[in-house]
Amino acid sequence: MTVRDLQGLAVSGASSRSLSHFETALSLFRCYRGDPLAETDAALADSPGFAMAHVLRAYLHLLGTESAALPAARASYARAAALAGTERERGHVAAIGALLDGHWHRAGHLLEDVAIDHPHDTLALQAGHQIDFFCGHARMLRDRIARALQAWRIGRPGYHALLGMYAFGLEENGDYARAEAAGRQAVVLEPHDAWAQHAVAHVLEMQSRQREGIAWMRANCTAWTADSFFQIHNWWHLALYHLELGEYEQVLELYDGPIAGDQSALALDLIDASALLWRLQLQEVDVGNRWEVLAARWEPLAEAGHYAFNDVHAMMAFASAGHVDAAQRLLAAQQRARQGDGDNVRFTAEVGQPVALAIQAFVARRYAECVRLLRAVRPIAQRFGGSHAQRDLLDLTLIEAALRGGQLALARALCAERLQLRPSSPLARRLRTRVTTLTAEVA
Repeated sequence: MTVRDLQGLAVSGASSRSLSHFETALSLFRCYRGDPLAETDAALADSPGFAMAHVLRAYLHLLGTESAALPAARASYARAAALAGTERERGHVAAIGALLDGHWHRAGHLLEDVAIDHPHDTLALQAGHQIDFFCGHARMLRDRIARALQAWRIGRPGYHALLGMYAFGLEENGDYARAEAAGRQAVVLEPHDAWAQHAVAHVLEMQSRQREGIAWMRANCTAWTADSFFQIHNWWHLALYHLELGEYEQVLELYDGPIAGDQSALALDLIDASALLWRLQLQEVDVGNRWEVLAARWEPLAEAGHYAFNDVHAMMAFASAGHVDAAQRLLAAQQRARQGDGDNVRFTAEVGQPVALAIQAFVARRYAECVRLLRAVRPIAQRFGGSHAQRDLLDLTLIEAALRGGQLALARALCAERLQLRPSSPLARRLRTRVTTLTAEVA
C-alpha cells in the first residue's frame, strides 16, 4: 500500500510512526523553531529506508550555509539517492546533489520543477525559497510561491508558511501593502511562524515605520523567540528600528543580550552580529571590545570560502578588530573559491571579494578606494544574496565613505536618493544634515 503524507504526496519507506515524526519535523522547520533534526532522526530510527526523511536531513545541513555541515549532508544525500522511489523524491535528490556541487541556481530550478508538479510539497517550496534568498533572486522569492498558492486553501496544514513566504517575496519586490497583509495573516494563523513575523518586519523597515516595527516585534515576543532558531535575526530587526531612531543604548542592550549574548558560532547568527556592529560603527558609536570578541567567533570560518555573503560579514569583524592574519586568510580563501566550479565563484568574484576589499579599505581610512569598489558592485549586489535590508549596509557604507573622504557632491546625491526612497527616515535626515554642514564648512 502506498504511504502518503498529510499533503497526499506518496513517500517511500515510511511507516505511520516515522511519518508522524517527519510531519512534526516539517512543521517545526516551517516555523524555524524546535529541533526538526531530532524529529527527522527519530523518523529514520524507526524507518531507515524513509527517503524523504533523508532528503529533509540533507536540507537541514545545507540551508544554514555552514561548510562544516557538508559531510553530514553528503551522507544523507547518498542514502536518499539510493532510496528515492518516486519522481518527486528523485527531483529532491537531484536538487541536493546540485547544492552539494555548489550549483545553487540549478538546485533552485530543479525544485521549481518539483513544485510545479507538486504544489503541495512544502519542503520543495521552502527549500527553493531559501535558495532564492541565498542567490538574491527576488522575483522567484515571490513567483515560486505565487505559482503554488492557487492550489492552497486556508485550513490546509502549512498554509501559514505559504503566506509567510509569499509575504517576504512580495516585500522584496516592493509590493509592501500586500506583503504586510499576507504576513500578518500568516502570523494570525500560526503565531510561531518566525519567517512571516520577519516578513512584516521587513516591510516596516523598508517603509521607515520604526515605532510600528517596535510595536510589532514587542507585541508577542514569546511567540517568535520561544525555542526559535531564527530569533536572533528577528531581534536584529528590532535593533534596526532603534538604530534608525538613534536609540543606541537599546541597540547595544539587544546586541549584548539576545543577538550576541549566547555566543552562537552559526554563520547566520554571526552575520547579524557583524551587520549590527558595522552599522553602529558607521554612526560613530563606541562599541568597546565587541569587535574583538566577535572576530574570535568568526576565526574558525576565516578559510571556509563557502558563501561570499558570509565572507563579507566575517571581514567586517576581522578588519574592525585588527585581525590582519585572519583577513588575509579570508581573502586567500576567496581567491581559491574563484577557481571553483559552483555559483559561489560568481558570488565571490562579482560582489563578495570587492565588498570585502571595500570593508578593509574603509577601516584603513582609504575612503576613495572604498567608494570606487562599492560603486562598481552596487548595481549587481543582489547577486550574492541577502535581502534589501541586509544589503542596505553597502549603501550606508558608501555614503559614509563619501562623507569621510570629502566626496561631498557624491554624498549629497546619495543622501538625496535615500530621502526620495525613505522620506520619513530619521537616519536619512541625519545624513543630509551632515552633508549640508560639511559642505558649508568647505565653502
